[in-house]
Amino acid sequence: MFRSFYQLHKFHLVFLLILGLSWGVDGNSYYNKAAYSIPISLLLHPEPDSTDKARFYQTKAKSGDGVYSILRRYKLLDSPCNLERFYEINGLDRNSSLAKGKAYYLPILLYTYNRKSIRSTIGIDDWDLAIRIQSYNRDLMQEKIRLTDYVNDEILWVPYHEMYCSEETRTETPEPPAVDARTFAIFGKEHEKVPLKNELLKGRIYYVVSGHGGPDPGAVGKIGKNQLCEDEYAYDVALRLVRELVSKGAIAYMITRDINDGIRSGKYLKHDTDEIIWGNYKIPSSQKARLFQRSDIVNELYDKHKRQGFNDQRLIAIHVDSRSKRQQTDVFFYHYPGADKGERIAKNIQKTFEKKYRKYQKNRGYRGSVTARDLHMLREPQCTSVYVELGNIGNTFDQQRFLLASNRQLLAEWLMEGFIK
Repeated sequence: MFRSFYQLHKFHLVFLLILGLSWGVDGNSYYNKAAYSIPISLLLHPEPDSTDKARFYQTKAKSGDGVYSILRRYKLLDSPCNLERFYEINGLDRNSSLAKGKAYYLPILLYTYNRKSIRSTIGIDDWDLAIRIQSYNRDLMQEKIRLTDYVNDEILWVPYHEMYCSEETRTETPEPPAVDARTFAIFGKEHEKVPLKNELLKGRIYYVVSGHGGPDPGAVGKIGKNQLCEDEYAYDVALRLVRELVSKGAIAYMITRDINDGIRSGKYLKHDTDEIIWGNYKIPSSQKARLFQRSDIVNELYDKHKRQGFNDQRLIAIHVDSRSKRQQTDVFFYHYPGADKGERIAKNIQKTFEKKYRKYQKNRGYRGSVTARDLHMLREPQCTSVYVELGNIGNTFDQQRFLLASNRQLLAEWLMEGFIK
């Protein structure tokens, strides 16, 4: 009788493990150990549907994580179908943001490693595919995303796209977007005609994002009774920059948009709240929602153009800083920590400003800095990004830098010169 009781409970324990009620921890990530015990015959069935979630690795979102950043961390952004699968298996739409601490499924299939080979574990004959899967697991170990090797813990991670996305779905035949008759209403009636000066930037994609807008004016300064709002001055410089890029053959996107403002010539730019985002989306009041709205739209465009064969894609975010009225600053720049390309571009722009100051303001000097910062619009976009602060909106001397239309034009031209190097 005792033996029967033991055997019954032993059977229950095995049954619970098969059902997946035993959990383990891998760093900050949580996984279902029982998922690795799925028989090979089941693992080899056609593409899993969104209800077969036990087969996918699961992790918790960190502070500031978005869909693109979490997939980038796990090296899953090279194939667009990983992105589509992420939305599908988590039941999210493309405008969804991630909640800190909530667990999400990743497009990583989990296999029980048979201690023989990757090919026999997942039932493939492709040697090159097996090597890529091996390298994927080892690379994540080096970056401490995985804490143990699949040979030791018998857990093999297989990126979803390696099994279910054909080469045809990963790339498209390069085909540049159609260009109209060089009339762009966004620049306003006086500036909507943009002659093609040259094709220096042909084949390059640029995303220009002016800060704030809609319900958020950003930093606010004053001159007498005149109110200076960051979003209006950053927008005018950004718009001028886009026009310069387009005139040299680039495909340039003005992400923040004001349909009725255009490029303006006045000193005191009237504040309004009717800005929208590319695609005619209303700007939300929540700062987090605003930021993810912009980075997600940029990433969608980036994915589309990458599939078309456009590899040189860059983003510049333009802001005006707010500090003590006494603190004068020169134009300064941020790049994402560890982003070598972003740092290089930021320094190129900085050097351009140094050169211009030596020419036009010989006795003044230039003290604009380049610094690494973990900012959303540097972290989330897939393309190389830089972040520009035009000056202190509260300082009398800095205000002259963007009050005069001629100065705003120079800022745009200098930014372009450094940005495109």
